[in-house]
Amino acid sequence: MVREPENSAHGSRLYLSLRVLSMVLALAAAGSLAAGEKDSPGVNTRAAKPYRLPFGNNPFLPSQAKTETSGFIDASAFPSAAYCGKCHEDVHRQWRESAHANSFRAPFYKKNVDMLIHQSGIEFTRHCEGCHNPIALVSGALTSNSSADRSFDEDGITCMVCHSIQKVQNTSGTGSYVMGMPAVMVAVDGTPVQGKPSFDQILQHPELHRRAVMRDFYRTPEFCSVCHKAAIPKMLNDYKWLRAFSVYDEWQQTSWSRQSPLPFYKKDTTSTCQTCHMPKMASVDDYGAKNHQIASHRWPGANSAIPFFYGYTEQSQAIADFLRDSLSVDIFAISKRESGKQRLIAPLDRQNFSLLAGETVTVEVVIQNKKIGHNLVPEQRDFYESWVEFTATDSAGNEFFHSGGLDSNGCVDDQAHTYTNRLVAKDGSLLDLHQVWNTKAKTYDNTIPSGQSDLVRFRFRVPTTAQGPITLAAKVNYRRFRKRFTDFILEKSTEYPVLQLGSKAVSLKIGKTEETWPTAGKNEMLRWNNYGIALLRQQQYWKAADAFEKAVEINPSYVDGYINLAIAHYARLVDTRVDVDGPGNMSLANSSYQDYETTLQFLGKALTKDPANIRALFYRGLIYRLQNRLEDADRDLETVLKAYPRFRQARQELGYSYYLQKKLSRSRGQFEALQTINPDDLTAHYYLSLIYKALQMPKEAAREAALYAEHRDDQGAALLGLYWRNSHPDVAHENEPYHVHDEHERQTGMESRNK
Repeated sequence: MVREPENSAHGSRLYLSLRVLSMVLALAAAGSLAAGEKDSPGVNTRAAKPYRLPFGNNPFLPSQAKTETSGFIDASAFPSAAYCGKCHEDVHRQWRESAHANSFRAPFYKKNVDMLIHQSGIEFTRHCEGCHNPIALVSGALTSNSSADRSFDEDGITCMVCHSIQKVQNTSGTGSYVMGMPAVMVAVDGTPVQGKPSFDQILQHPELHRRAVMRDFYRTPEFCSVCHKAAIPKMLNDYKWLRAFSVYDEWQQTSWSRQSPLPFYKKDTTSTCQTCHMPKMASVDDYGAKNHQIASHRWPGANSAIPFFYGYTEQSQAIADFLRDSLSVDIFAISKRESGKQRLIAPLDRQNFSLLAGETVTVEVVIQNKKIGHNLVPEQRDFYESWVEFTATDSAGNEFFHSGGLDSNGCVDDQAHTYTNRLVAKDGSLLDLHQVWNTKAKTYDNTIPSGQSDLVRFRFRVPTTAQGPITLAAKVNYRRFRKRFTDFILEKSTEYPVLQLGSKAVSLKIGKTEETWPTAGKNEMLRWNNYGIALLRQQQYWKAADAFEKAVEINPSYVDGYINLAIAHYARLVDTRVDVDGPGNMSLANSSYQDYETTLQFLGKALTKDPANIRALFYRGLIYRLQNRLEDADRDLETVLKAYPRFRQARQELGYSYYLQKKLSRSRGQFEALQTINPDDLTAHYYLSLIYKALQMPKEAAREAALYAEHRDDQGAALLGLYWRNSHPDVAHENEPYHVHDEHERQTGMESRNK
């Protein structure tokens, strides 16, 4: 319970005092506005004059943020975090060490955004500050020659920034919120009380404080989506709309959200952004505590650089604990030549085989994103570092293979298996300092979606002098930020912490292994399943099918195993790469009606065991649609959407099926519903442009056609990315879905770096 103060004043006296206070403040605000001249609609003299509007009359573009009045809010209207900290001591202490509190002042951000100011002008930073420094945006400080008091920069995303947001516009991100006038209390009738009520007033009627600063939607992932999803609009890059990152979308399509049946694994309960990043913590002194607990305002996540820079040891430890064992690492198999053929030995720790000194083997490591509700790594991964480190060592401690180490300068091995991306400018240069506003192409992007797996291969020769047993060790490392980026920002060589996200080690006997193994159980079944998922993502469809066969051999009742087999057989028919989270609307080249029969047989097996399995029904509906059995497809897809109304791929498929049948009103309904889930859905833009035109809605048709043209992929950018990869062999190698890290590759890479 919120603590009540002793000797509380009578409620009626507080009501009268608050009513008087609110009237005085309202009159003062009205007088101020009336006295001020307007530079343009919605802009008053609280902002610097002249306030430059290079993007039209909306003073907040390129950010999507708005205010309730469409005008500015004076920075002084936002009470400081220190004011809130008088009562919320524990929350304030946690917040001060968080990425939110340091969203603007930290040099890793500040120097980067200064690059944008130098190149284009401070007005362009409105795109960034809608999330990194909202007070600067909504107060009108972001214009040339502004003399605004910027003391609020130190607080970044302060308490009353989040707690003054009145509405989520949509889940498009890039600041898609509506900011209201900050109010710490409301009067009994609900009228906001502006200014800074005394602490006695707040403590006498905490319910009026709660009504002012809490909204139900603050507890939803959609609230987080306003900033944890972002795009680069044409007005920023003078090119076209580009999606920057989509953490909300990644979560929304995982098992954590329970809004889609497509994930390979299911969860019994829904987990939101707040579940993971705002866990309950013990609190004794905070007035906001309930049952001696508060929601953490550390928001532990991946930003390990900020607490290290400022010396926040508690935050650093919280982040290390949060990230530890977030991935599952399985040294699953080795393959080697035997009797003239390549033999797969898997699972490695449950097989009898011979390993000889002098042999060449390929080790297959399966890395599963098991405990993260979005991709690894999320958001702008161009300046993160996450990579796989693998070593092979004999019993004497002689390391004879090492991939993913740090060089003498502390930089990650160029040939390491990394989870990152590469952004390229229109002139073909690499954007290695996070100049995202200059992006023309994303030439490489490696990540592991939540619940899915990656497969990393290492090939080496066991030395003839090796003493057994040999130890194979694999771990996934993480560092914020890239070493070269950190050195640039701080203008000196630095050593920032490297954290482990998961690890595994196994020992292999030199010679013959002869053991008696117990009957395979659930754990082995899941290991084969994860191996199959990884192969599926690497377009090794036949091998994936073999792995899924192993899983159902171990457990013939494993329904999802049959669905996974169906996916593997379906995916091999597709000429282009398949997004296994959901194929969307695609057509298959050079395939016939009969080609789908194996897929349907496996789906039939799954549905025999579980007739109401929504995942199987979706894939069957998809196949029916591809076979032009549209009524059958509609029946399955409609059933799916009753169970999962926010399942975007089913909306796409059903909308397209209705469109093919010229059921335009029904098709329109599906695509409009899809846009409530993802306002930027390309499929919806395209088909709604056609549907609106057919329904004699020219204005709406033109809007959707324009959005489709702006959001669709640029083939020229794809060619630029291909050209860049061809001139950078290390990235080209990593970009191949199926590749091996071996001794020859490492030697070639070192020779290339030495030239």
